[in-house]
Amino acid sequence: MVKQQEYSLFEDVCKVVDHAASHMDIHPGLLDQIKQCNSVYKFNFPLRNGDGTYQVIEGYRVQHSHHKLPVKGGIRYSSFVNEEEVKGLAALMTYKCALVNIPYGGAKGGVTIDPTKYTTDQLEKITRRYTSELIKKKFIGPAIDVPAPDYGTSSREMAWIVDTFEAFNPEVINAKGCVTGKPLSQHGIEGRTEATGMGVFIGIREAVSVREDMEALGLGVGLAGKKIIVQGFGNVGYYSAKYLQEAGAKIIGIAEYNGGIWNEDGIDVEEIKTYQLVNKGFLGYKKGTFVENAASMLTYPCDILIPAALENQITLDNADKVQAKIIGEAANGPVTQDADNILLEKGIMVIPDMYLNAGGVTVSYFEWLKNLSRVSFGKLEKRYDMKKYDALLETIEKATGDSFSEQQKELIVRGASERDLVNSGLEETMVTAYHHMNGVRKEKNIKDLRTAGFIVALERISISYMDLGIFP
Repeated sequence: MVKQQEYSLFEDVCKVVDHAASHMDIHPGLLDQIKQCNSVYKFNFPLRNGDGTYQVIEGYRVQHSHHKLPVKGGIRYSSFVNEEEVKGLAALMTYKCALVNIPYGGAKGGVTIDPTKYTTDQLEKITRRYTSELIKKKFIGPAIDVPAPDYGTSSREMAWIVDTFEAFNPEVINAKGCVTGKPLSQHGIEGRTEATGMGVFIGIREAVSVREDMEALGLGVGLAGKKIIVQGFGNVGYYSAKYLQEAGAKIIGIAEYNGGIWNEDGIDVEEIKTYQLVNKGFLGYKKGTFVENAASMLTYPCDILIPAALENQITLDNADKVQAKIIGEAANGPVTQDADNILLEKGIMVIPDMYLNAGGVTVSYFEWLKNLSRVSFGKLEKRYDMKKYDALLETIEKATGDSFSEQQKELIVRGASERDLVNSGLEETMVTAYHHMNGVRKEKNIKDLRTAGFIVALERISISYMDLGIFP
């Protein structure tokens, strides 16, 4: 019997790169260099349990591209973590950063554990030991490699990482910049928690604002009334659904690993999130139908489907059954390459992960800049701007004889907070990147946004290598 080959996210990404390169004039040697991972670090370390037994933990850190430093990418804790997955996610980070014009190379890390089966004390030991392994090989540092949270990790783990790094490097003044996604108390940044979900919202909003694209799909312009199903209701799925609902969209389905909830009349995102946190799932929720086989919801009728969980969710097995008009890839690699081809043939618009979930790395970039400058955004100019605008309003009132209401004054005079500036920078990044990518798609007469996105990324990475004089 022939053993079935295991799915490789890295090979899937390379296939898309090759396809995008076929639309370009790029040196074959340069393309090979861009595709390959520069550094792969796999290691094992022991964990001593409370009962005196030991367990060997497997960890990874992959630096895909050194065309720009530092490299950037999250750390995930999952029992499904393996080398091919981490390599693929690291490669996606390279192209993602290039597409949205963030000056990082791509990286990714992971530990092969199910974090729900470990105590907080054990997770801290694992995280600190994982960090020390990275430090020994110089695979972490504000100028080298800057991790962030990913599936199975959070700001808590990032706080442990930065504390461990500072203990090993007390002389590094910018040590806080060795990792992003930190708690605010550890020099994190306002808006980082919801950044990826906010980016998903902005990206989908921009996609549905293009009249000719929506007419081709048989949809109206704008988010109002659009029916949406979200798969995965963690940080990214929740904030994506929240902002889309606030913009007028209707969330009709939410799928999780332990069951989903469905209601064609719409689901209150805040209410269902509260219920989920209390009850550890959707079972028993009265304002909708519980769906035991949540994976089947990927094929339910809707206008927009948002896979916001793990990779490899829409495959050859279910792609032909998908009824959505638009798929917004909030997760990394949720649609396999083979499935992507089927969706394209069905006329479904896929907003690619490399663009749509770039909100996290964008705001991580802002956090890193904040750590390097050692000053919060808005701290220097906020009061100055408030006094300037106050004086301007006073001058206008004297010149016209009219008066502004207190509400108008408060809106105009207030200086920008750190969150205001972060959201502004995130919106500018996502809006500019979408319309550039969509413009390339139309200019080159390409059917899909993914190929167009990779073309933009490859062009920028190629220029970096050529400016270094490595390739002609």
